[in-house]
Amino acid sequence: MDLQLAGRTALITGASKGIGLASAEALAAEGVNVILVSRTQADLDAARQALLARHNAGVEVHALDLADSRNVDFLAERHPGIDILVNNAGAIPGGDLWAIDERRWREAWDLKVFGYINMCRAFYAAMKARGRGVIINILGMAGEKVDRGYIAGSSGNASLMAFTRALGGSAGDDGLRVVGINPGAIATERLVTMMQTRAQDRFGDAARWQELMKPLPMGRAGKPEEIGAMVAFLASDLSAYTTGTIITIDGGAAHRGSMF
Repeated sequence: MDLQLAGRTALITGASKGIGLASAEALAAEGVNVILVSRTQADLDAARQALLARHNAGVEVHALDLADSRNVDFLAERHPGIDILVNNAGAIPGGDLWAIDERRWREAWDLKVFGYINMCRAFYAAMKARGRGVIINILGMAGEKVDRGYIAGSSGNASLMAFTRALGGSAGDDGLRVVGINPGAIATERLVTMMQTRAQDRFGDAARWQELMKPLPMGRAGKPEEIGAMVAFLASDLSAYTTGTIITIDGGAAHRGSMF
């Protein structure tokens, strides 16, 4: 399907691996020029080379920590004309209320929660001035299926769900759209590493990590490219009447029992 995105420009945060890189891949395959942002230059360089080898699209990279709002300002000044913003940076640590102290909680929210808010504030204004643009916030299923053992993440994702709905609900008045995606368990490098550790603890063999996926819907975790495909569709004019809503991609896990 031709999503009619060729020639547009997208800025993707947390873009050197996992869902962010899969989103960049899906957009670049449609002819979108992509700007990749993450904290690690080496990972960005590798992602850039891989994308340029496979797609006829421009690729630019920035190694920046978006917990620092000055870096958000830099990006907004450097790239005021982007058509698509994909907010994906941030990994909030697991643990209950007593395991996550104030410092760790604030550091995690500075990157993901306030990072998303600051990016939206900066780029929404530029998009509004042009009367076009799409913002896609990658959130997380823990925002709708809350977990006391992931309390900082559940609280942060729930906050960003409300933020996305509130901002997106009236975005159409400005000619814009703001949507969110709630991925479930996705087989990113981070999840696979975590499952390998669990498999080593449980079975004495890290290579058996996929056995721990069997309780998941369809007996597997989702694939990053399945999220990337939705990002590309939501960014396109084929989804032009979609704003202020959250799309959950979790194989139905939010409406089942415990995953692991």
